[in-house]
Amino acid sequence: MTEDTFDGTPENACPIAPVVDIVFSRWTTPILWSLHEYGRQRFVELERRIATITPKVLTQRLRQLERDGLVVRTYYAEVPPRVEYEISELGRSLAPLFHALSEWSVNLDRVELARKAYDERG
Repeated sequence: MTEDTFDGTPENACPIAPVVDIVFSRWTTPILWSLHEYGRQRFVELERRIATITPKVLTQRLRQLERDGLVVRTYYAEVPPRVEYEISELGRSLAPLFHALSEWSVNLDRVELARKAYDERG
């Protein structure tokens, strides 16, 4: 893309912006991590594992993740009905990205030091 065709959209300014919007929305990473780590789960299990999320927000995020193809929702027509969630193959494809970020997390101490130095400058 040349400067002449740049339209100012975030997607054109930074091609990974749409990926960041999908994957790093609030609550997405804890939900995907939990489903990847513990496998198929019911709503209440996810709610317990991610203790600080509200049921309303968990419902919204699960719907969005299902819409994005990162989570599969399975409904069982039993009495009482049962719903389970699991990470999809597309969701699993994010594992290398999350692994790389996990490896980078060793730098968090350096980030904290940089923040302190910045804050001390006033």
